[in-house]
Amino acid sequence: MKTRTHILMPTLLLLLLAGAAACQSPSPGNSPLETVPAVDLDRYSGRWYEIAKIPNRFQSQCISDTTANYARNADGRIEVVNRCRTREGDFDEARAIARVADSQTNAKLEVSFFSLLGWRPVWGDYWVLALGPNYEYAVVGEPSRHYGWILARTPSLPVATRDVINQRLQALGYLPETFKNSPHIADR
Repeated sequence: MKTRTHILMPTLLLLLLAGAAACQSPSPGNSPLETVPAVDLDRYSGRWYEIAKIPNRFQSQCISDTTANYARNADGRIEVVNRCRTREGDFDEARAIARVADSQTNAKLEVSFFSLLGWRPVWGDYWVLALGPNYEYAVVGEPSRHYGWILARTPSLPVATRDVINQRLQALGYLPETFKNSPHIADR
């Protein structure tokens, strides 16, 4: 049994690292993804409601009321708490740490939801692609354009704001119709 565990852990770790690297490589033919010129991380901190997302497997349990809370730590990293309602009516919560990957703009972050005895071997790109003038909305994505989120400080956005966001998504090489709305029931 020891031998099996000894082989299994390194193999699992290599698979996780390979998967993370595959998710971070840009798709062929896509131009580089443009972020916002600057992000004030203090203004970005706080609660965000998920307005829409490109569906993904790691949020498949979420059916409504998805939020993200960001809080800056003394060490410069950002504590992340994502929460959503499941089909059973319970809330699922995922905790992570984010770090700044581009200190010139603070628009490129990396997030890790996986910790192995305090070591975080897997980090995913979290790039801020659009921001409302008063930080009332944000668009987040990553270079391959396989993932994307529209976030807001309130559970919904005006149609005109959504139109502005959709124009930005198109300019960035995303297909706006791939973003599926995220309902908010608890805040009605």
